[in-house]
Amino acid sequence: MGAEAGANAGFGNRYPSFYGPQGRLILVDSALEAVGRGSTTIGIKTPSFALISSHIKPIRTLIEPTEKIFVIDNHVGATGSGYVGDIFQLIDELRLQAQKHKLTFESSIDVGTLAKHISSYLHTYTIYAVRPQAASVIVAGADQTGVHLYQVDPSGTFFRGAGFAIGQSSDAAIEVIQRDYSEDMNVEEAAQLSNKAIEKALGEKPVVETGVVTLKEQQFKKLQL
Repeated sequence: MGAEAGANAGFGNRYPSFYGPQGRLILVDSALEAVGRGSTTIGIKTPSFALISSHIKPIRTLIEPTEKIFVIDNHVGATGSGYVGDIFQLIDELRLQAQKHKLTFESSIDVGTLAKHISSYLHTYTIYAVRPQAASVIVAGADQTGVHLYQVDPSGTFFRGAGFAIGQSSDAAIEVIQRDYSEDMNVEEAAQLSNKAIEKALGEKPVVETGVVTLKEQQFKKLQL
């Protein structure tokens, strides 16, 4: 028994404890806490378009603000909340997968396949003794099956829906979206709702970057508001 206990103690010293007392993934929970401290970030989808917005946090004088809305492929865009370096890595992975698909199949990747890929990519970090990516992403796109909006969190869990909020005070932001959302709203109204939700979360008028893709054009682009 003593030798076995000693061996187990040595194993515990060499490898991190993945699970907490309630069976929760400790490292993933820590990554989710980091996401919760990130920029308030919104996704809104109707049958005719998908829109994503993210708060640009104030920075020091003479430093340019960090880009928050990213073009992944012509028909897909993404944003995220959490550690900036981790967001950038996930954006690069999304872009790489989109280009691999285009080169292999000579067609654009469908949005669901792209979301599932980044889900699997993030899930891999929860299996091995490495730090999970402290970032959650929202992917918006349009393909032959319609308009799509996905959220993927650090555990690799992904959700498909019409409204998401991640980052700082996301609970307050999603309450605004759930209350005022309508499938009949246009892009301008959705952008106003997004700004309203972020303002509610932060308690002040925010500086926001926004992107949109429509079913008609299937071209993701940043909005100049």
